[in-house]
Amino acid sequence: MKPFMPAVALAGLLALVAGSASAAVSVTYVKPETFHDLPFATWERDEMLQQISDHFTKLGQSLPAGQDLRIEVTDFDPAGRLIPNARMGRDLRVLSGSADWPRMDLRYTLEQDGKVIKSGEAKLADMNYQQTFNRYFDSEPLRYEKQMIDTWFDKTIAPIDRKRVGHR
Repeated sequence: MKPFMPAVALAGLLALVAGSASAAVSVTYVKPETFHDLPFATWERDEMLQQISDHFTKLGQSLPAGQDLRIEVTDFDPAGRLIPNARMGRDLRVLSGSADWPRMDLRYTLEQDGKVIKSGEAKLADMNYQQTFNRYFDSEPLRYEKQMIDTWFDKTIAPIDRKRVGHR
């Protein structure tokens, strides 16, 4: 039984080291009160921005260990237009397919072990958001915005390895 304990201790130590070497993603919003078409209620606005932050974090899980991604969102305009709806308790988002496509401006920095390997500014937009294939279900909140972010991430931050199946 004694050889078992050192093996368990070693496995725990390796798991701890591997966990600390994983990629990290941080997302900040610069003056979110100036963003376009966000919900009026603070809790709804915070919920929407948290969903975007969570999506960036999910994408960051595909980065190699030791890479850290910092995102500063400087402008955000989700698809559609908001119509206040007091009866339902939430604002209603209407997507017309006209000049209401999702847009986002951001600054990004990708670091490997503390050294900047890529940085820049990006203006994301998807004018054809309703005409292209979207991998997210209709019920997925912010599905058009997530698709737009995926496209940018795959082209700019972590180009897709086309040999991988079901990359997300």
